[in-house]
Amino acid sequence: MLKIRSGIGYDIHRIKSGNGLYIGGIKVSNDMEFISHSDGDVLIHALSDSLLGAIGEADIGELFPDSDPEFKGKESKYFLEAVMDIYRKRDIEIINIDSVIIAELPKLSPFKSEIRKKISSILGIETDRFNMKSKTKERVDDAVGNGEAIECYCVSMIRIS
Repeated sequence: MLKIRSGIGYDIHRIKSGNGLYIGGIKVSNDMEFISHSDGDVLIHALSDSLLGAIGEADIGELFPDSDPEFKGKESKYFLEAVMDIYRKRDIEIINIDSVIIAELPKLSPFKSEIRKKISSILGIETDRFNMKSKTKERVDDAVGNGEAIECYCVSMIRIS
């Protein structure tokens, strides 16, 4: 029986001055970095959680806990590749993914195409099946609106045969 499922993922990390901020595995700033146990890539973290949620698995915080020194400073691509190993073993197909990143800075539009290519490559899907939007909070509301953090929401649709 064919099953279609969806999963949602969310992540947020504070930012600080630093040597490089990565979103979707692409360096989007030379002057900032995430405050995080791993590299803090909010897109890859939210995406991984959405894919895991769609198949009823534990989230990345449970699978790759920040209390484990093995994951300290780890490139987030590692987590997404581990999720994709699960998908390949279970013969699960990604139908499409939609994501939104909320950040005052850096402006992500110049990196959108490169991020879509990188993520699609890791997932093994065509670029038109992964969408990414970037928004701001118009400098109102909270830490994200004040430019102190970046957050991401991600929805995945999958097919299980």
